[in-house]
Amino acid sequence: MATPQTPYEAVLHAARDVTRLDSALDAEMLGAALLGSVYAVAETDREAAVREFVTGFLAVTARRRSAAATTIRSVFAALVPEAEGTARVRPGAYAPAWAGQLGKVHLTGAWAYGDVYGDQTSYLATFAYDDAEGGPEHALVALVDHNIGITKDVFVGGPAERIVEQAREICTEDELTWFRTEDPARMRAEVGRYLAVTDSLDELPAQGSLATDRALVGARLAVLPGRAVAADAGTRPPATDEERSRLIRGFLGSPEAARFGLDSVADAELPSLHFCLGLLLDHAASFPDADPTRWSPMVAELFLLDWVHRRAVLDMDDAAMLPRVLRGWAAYASRLRGLPAAAAHRTDEAIEEMIPEFARLYSTGERRSPATAAVAQLMADGVDPDDPAALNAWIEANRHRLTDDPA
Repeated sequence: MATPQTPYEAVLHAARDVTRLDSALDAEMLGAALLGSVYAVAETDREAAVREFVTGFLAVTARRRSAAATTIRSVFAALVPEAEGTARVRPGAYAPAWAGQLGKVHLTGAWAYGDVYGDQTSYLATFAYDDAEGGPEHALVALVDHNIGITKDVFVGGPAERIVEQAREICTEDELTWFRTEDPARMRAEVGRYLAVTDSLDELPAQGSLATDRALVGARLAVLPGRAVAADAGTRPPATDEERSRLIRGFLGSPEAARFGLDSVADAELPSLHFCLGLLLDHAASFPDADPTRWSPMVAELFLLDWVHRRAVLDMDDAAMLPRVLRGWAAYASRLRGLPAAAAHRTDEAIEEMIPEFARLYSTGERRSPATAAVAQLMADGVDPDDPAALNAWIEANRHRLTDDPA
């Protein structure tokens, strides 16, 4: 056979044996994998790229009459029904017996599970075809990473019952995880809004089945009650100034603050204490769900070993106090959230283990952003940022270090 000349011809060639598959589920998984190649290489909105590809494919193949061509057209129409031309797709004369079941599934159960810290939530739903001829009951699993703010991975497969039981058993054996029955409408909204962010990424997460299963996941989510939501819908806004003040007052009067000696610091240390507390709240505000009480070993690592070096200029007093403030705040936040003692202890241990690396990064400045490095140098040179004349003179004298153009 000649080498396919267009992407559409390449897809037709790859789908040449689609009619030999055993079920509608197998065909939908094949179709999703083929569309996954489009999703993976798209440079802009990946979901839109897949929809546009299906629109073009249906237009180009409208006169094809082979069993493989008419069947894969039906598969794509079931996976991406919002593409133009899907309403005109008809099964071919030699369609497989299962072709009438493409996309005809109903929900049989929905659950969610994750870690008690709120770093990640996995959503799990099971589906069955309206007619057993369509294929076996199968499961959809979507992993939402709240620290990155994306749907990090998705998977469709089976056996559905075994997947559900494995997830339940894992969570039962680990006190730092949870498992619950989930509202299907909530699952659709949560997975959908984070998936919308994933669709817009310049680069997809490296591992998993996100690209190959994305189209099938979208089709299954559409079966759930509710409707698709915008990427920023339902996100928690950053704390207001009043809320920040209330949280800080509550913390300074807490047993956790007393435990770390933060309830009665010397007057000279107060500026550093409040600066460090402000950094913790600023970091929380940088997440899509800006909860200032959500701290975990991973969130603490993102803050102490990365974010603070890129976003803040610390003097020696600040650097000396910050780990202690973080330990106190994380313990306080764990109590407010009602986390198990083991969870709070694990976070505290993790922070303590990070302190040497934090100190090293502070001393080397290797993770400072150019802007942060410039401000740090300005302060080291004794320049008052509030003195416009002194600031302008310093900028002129150091322009060669602040720009790529020495002129």
